[in-house]
Amino acid sequence: MRKIAIDVMGADHGIEPIVLGVVEALKHREFQALIVGDEAKISPLLPSELVNRVQIVHCLDYVKMEESATNASKRKETSIFVATELVREGKADALVSPGHSGATMSLATLKLGRIKGVSRPAICTTMPTINGNPSMILDAGANTDCKPEYLVDFAIMGHEYAKSVMGYANPRVGLLSNGEEDTKGNELTKATFPLLKEFEFFQGNVEGRDIFNGSVDVVVCDGFSGNLVLKASEGVASAISQILKQEIKKCPIRTLGAMLMKGAFKNLKKKIDHSEYGGAPLLGVKNVVIISHGSSNARAIECAVYQALHALDSDICAKLEKVFESR
Repeated sequence: MRKIAIDVMGADHGIEPIVLGVVEALKHREFQALIVGDEAKISPLLPSELVNRVQIVHCLDYVKMEESATNASKRKETSIFVATELVREGKADALVSPGHSGATMSLATLKLGRIKGVSRPAICTTMPTINGNPSMILDAGANTDCKPEYLVDFAIMGHEYAKSVMGYANPRVGLLSNGEEDTKGNELTKATFPLLKEFEFFQGNVEGRDIFNGSVDVVVCDGFSGNLVLKASEGVASAISQILKQEIKKCPIRTLGAMLMKGAFKNLKKKIDHSEYGGAPLLGVKNVVIISHGSSNARAIECAVYQALHALDSDICAKLEKVFESR
């Protein structure tokens, strides 16, 4: 049975939604949960029928959001350090954490190690598209300053993840720029473009709108740009939702129309809700690591666990090792 280590400390809304998300996942999938955190707060949230599939690893300390990620490797008593060690020692197969993302990335890279040939691990996040198949952005925040060879590695990892985990037969990869023309972009994208042209999966430069229109499956960029796109997209989705609600409430006829379209609105919310995507895999390390949003609710954690299990089932880390060995 697969074993997933879940760090439940340090999230924005405390332990409860994280544990409840794990509980929901346990109800629907077969796996063993190693929950790292405050046992006194975790135990009351676990149904008696699931206790035999949960191991609580008691830990009170955690890396605060305002703390520097560089200190994480020195604090062996923190929940993320303990959870990472469980994976490193083979006691768990994958790690899920909604805590300090910088600490998670730092420890995963240091303790679990990079796949040979990978210059830098990258955060890979999914975005909704109009054709129904999510697109992927990487890097979404692990590397703010990048070299062209980093982006090439991101493209290779994104292509393999899209194929092996997402199930896309022939994933298309684009390079995020300020225009589709080959000559557009900053120094980084201009230097990366000719390197990516050597790969059959490369479709050329893409613009921000192409992330959502389904013209490519994987969008490659530096972590600074990727994180800005991610946060801006979340903000736009939230703002549109609020504006739509305000406009509907202004008129009884609109309210009636909204009731008739309840199903459509529900489906739309599900497609743009980041909770439904769970978390973002950290690609390039030797084990499966899923980084979830600090504000994750129970549904987001549930989906993050599914994401970890799916990545394990696809054997993505071994496939990435094979791809980089053959380069």
